[in-house]
Amino acid sequence: MHATIDAVTRRIRERSRPLREPYLARLERLAQRPRGSDRMGCANVAHAFAAMPGADKLRIVAERAPHLGVVTAYNDMLSAHQPYEGYPALIREEARRAGATVQVAGGVPAMCDGVTQGLPGMELSLFSRDTIAMGTAIALTHDVFDGALMLGICDKIVPGLLIGALHFGHLPCVFVPAGPMASGLSNSDKAKVRERAAQGLAGRDELLASESAAYHGAGTCTFYGTANSNQMLLEAMGLHVPGAAFVHPHDPQREVLTRRAVQTLLSITARARYTPIGRLVDERCIVNAMVALLATGGSTNHLIHWVAVARAAGHLIDWSDFSELSGVVPLLARVYPNGQADVNAFQAAGGPGFVIRELLDARLMHGDVETVTGGALRDFEGLPDALVDDTVLRRASAPFSATGGLRLLQGNLGRAVIKVSAVPDDRHVVEAPARVFASQEAMQAAFKAGELARDVVVVVRFQGPQANGMPELHKLTPPLAVLQKQGHRVALVTDGRMSGASGTVPAAIHVSPEALCGGPLARVRDGDVVRLDAAAGTLDVRADPAEFAARPLAGLDDEQADANAHDLGRELFAGMRRNVISAEQGAVTWL
Repeated sequence: MHATIDAVTRRIRERSRPLREPYLARLERLAQRPRGSDRMGCANVAHAFAAMPGADKLRIVAERAPHLGVVTAYNDMLSAHQPYEGYPALIREEARRAGATVQVAGGVPAMCDGVTQGLPGMELSLFSRDTIAMGTAIALTHDVFDGALMLGICDKIVPGLLIGALHFGHLPCVFVPAGPMASGLSNSDKAKVRERAAQGLAGRDELLASESAAYHGAGTCTFYGTANSNQMLLEAMGLHVPGAAFVHPHDPQREVLTRRAVQTLLSITARARYTPIGRLVDERCIVNAMVALLATGGSTNHLIHWVAVARAAGHLIDWSDFSELSGVVPLLARVYPNGQADVNAFQAAGGPGFVIRELLDARLMHGDVETVTGGALRDFEGLPDALVDDTVLRRASAPFSATGGLRLLQGNLGRAVIKVSAVPDDRHVVEAPARVFASQEAMQAAFKAGELARDVVVVVRFQGPQANGMPELHKLTPPLAVLQKQGHRVALVTDGRMSGASGTVPAAIHVSPEALCGGPLARVRDGDVVRLDAAAGTLDVRADPAEFAARPLAGLDDEQADANAHDLGRELFAGMRRNVISAEQGAVTWL
C-alpha cells in the first residue's frame, strides 16, 4: 500500500476508535437476535404481513425464508429515478425464484437539484439528505428484514440512503442503480448557450431548446456531477453489483444487473456469507471512496456528504484527510466539467472498473476490503485493463495530473475547498478586490448592471447551513465564466456550495465557519483585496490583522432573514438550521 494511503487510513482508524468500536458492538448485539417474525408478537407479525399473498406469509413464518426489504426513492419528477417504477415487481419475481420474499419497506423523498437551482427549493436540498436518512430508518424500523435493497441514485439521495442504512448496520444491504440517460446535446455546447443567455445574447426559447436537448429522457444527467460521482464511489466501496453504475435504463443488461443485486443480497444474509453493511464500511472502504472521488475529479459535495456517511459508520474524517490523499492520488479521468466527455463516454472508455483496477495496481486503493459480492474488491470480475480512449481515461503511470482534483484552502478567512481539476493552471491563483453580496440574486443583478466587469473576487456569504440550508450556487457559474472569458481575473468565495458540475472558474466553497456563525467572511468589505491561492492552499484577505479582527460582524438584514425562514416549506426545516453542525463536519443535523 502507498505510504500516504496507509498513513491516512491508520490515522482515521485511530481517531475513530472511540466511535467505531461501540458501533460494531451494537451491530453484533443486534445480529444475535432471533429473526424478526420469530421474536415478534403474533399481532405484530400479522400486521407486518397482512397484505402479502398467503404463500409468501407461509414462506416467511413457517418456512423461515429470507425476507428482503426495499427502500425506494422512486418518483417520476427525477429522470434518474423514473425507471425505478417497475423495479419492485422485478425484485419480487427474482426473490421468489430463489425461495425468498420481498416487501417495499418504504419510500423516501427525492428532489431534483436541477429543478430547484437558483430557487427557494434549493434551500431544502442539503437537509433532504438527512430527511432521506430518517425516512430510510423509518422504513427499516419495522425490523422484519434479513437484508435490504436501496434504490436511489441522485445527489442527496444516495448519501441519505447510505446514512440510514448504516444506522441499521447489522443488515446486509445492496445498492441498486438505474443508469444514465443517453447522450443528448453535449455539456460543453449547453454551457455555451447558458453563457450567451447570461449576456443577453440568447433568449428564453433558445435556452429552453438547449436545456431540453441536454436533459431529454430517463436516467441520470450525463455530466459528472454529484449523482454520477455517487455511483463511482459506491462501486469503489463495493456496495454495487460490479459494473452496475453506468448501464442505461433501457439496456437489457440493466434487468440482468438488478436481478443479480437480489441474488447478491441473498448470498450475504445471516443464512449465507453474512456481510452486514456496517461491518463492510470500515475505514479502508471509506478511504477507497475518497481516493475514487479524487482520481475522477468528482463532486465537491462529497467533501460534505462522505464526512457524514463516515460518521454514520463510526468514522471521523475531515478535509485535511482529503487534502493529504489528493497530494498523491493522480487524476485519471476527464469527464465534464473537467473534460469534454460525458459519463457515457466514460463508461465506454472503461468506466469505474478501469479506474478501480488502475488504483489497485498503483497501490492507491485497499484491495482487501470486503464487498457485497462476498469477496474482496480486487476480486471483482470484469475490471477492464485495455486503455480505450486516453482523452477520457489514463493509466496511473501517465495521468492527466499527478494530484487529485480537490484541495484544501486555509487562511484568515477560514477553511474551504476548491475543485481545481477543471480550472486552467493560470487561474489557480487570483488576487483582486472583493465585491461582497448576501445573496446570489444580488450578485446576478450586479453582473447584469455591468458592475463586475473587472478583476474581482466575488464573495457571496450567508449561504451556509445555519443561514439558509447551504444551497448550491450553480447559477453563478455562467456569469463568472463570462467575466473570465472576457479576460478578467475572477474567483468566487462563499460559505455556500457549488454544484458537482462546477467548472472552470476558481471557487473557494464551503468556507467554514460560516458567516452567520461569526466566521471571518462576515468581516470582509467591498474593496478588500482577497487572495485565493490553490497552489499554496491559502485563502486570505490582505488586511491588517488587528484592524480586521476588530471589525464588527456583518449580519443578515431582517428582510433576508425572514425570506430564509418562511414560505415553500422552509418553516419545517427551522430545527435543522438551528442544530446543523459545520460543513467540514458533514453538515449533520442528527448529532
